[in-house]
Order: sequence, then structure tokens, then C-alpha cells
Amino acid sequence: MAVTIYILCILTSLACTWLLFGSYRRTRYRLLFWSGACFAVMTLNNLFLLLDKIVFPNIDFLPARLISAFFATCLLLYGLIYEKE
Repeated sequence: MAVTIYILCILTSLACTWLLFGSYRRTRYRLLFWSGACFAVMTLNNLFLLLDKIVFPNIDFLPARLISAFFATCLLLYGLIYEKE
């Protein structure tokens, strides 16, 4: 059951990324770009989670997961703070 949930989380993040970047291409609203970039990195974070817990349980992916989560949060914060419109 855990594998199903992890894969659904990856697919959901990927779908959000795709929808946000698609909306950005149509509207050129910069906050959509930063949100899409955040979700792209969150997709990578969810992939690290799947690799950590299921595929390679003996290898610790926690540093990669923490760095990618921090980077995703920084991208979204940058977009929220510095993009004015």
C-alpha cells in the first residue's frame, strides 16, 4: 500500500507541475512559474522518498530529501516575496 501512496504523490506533484507551467505559458503570470518550479522540485522530493523507503531501503536519502524540500520552499518564497503584480 505504501508504494501506491508514494507513486500517487509523485504523480500528483507532477500533474500540478504540468498544470502550473501550462498556465504560465498561457498567461505569463510569474507567480505561476515559481509555483510550478516549486512543484517540480517537490516531485523530485517525492521521488527521493520513494527511493529512500522502497527501492533502496539501505541507503539514506534523508539529506537529499531535506535539501530538495528546502529548495522547493525557497523557490516558492522567492516568488511570493519578489514577484509583484
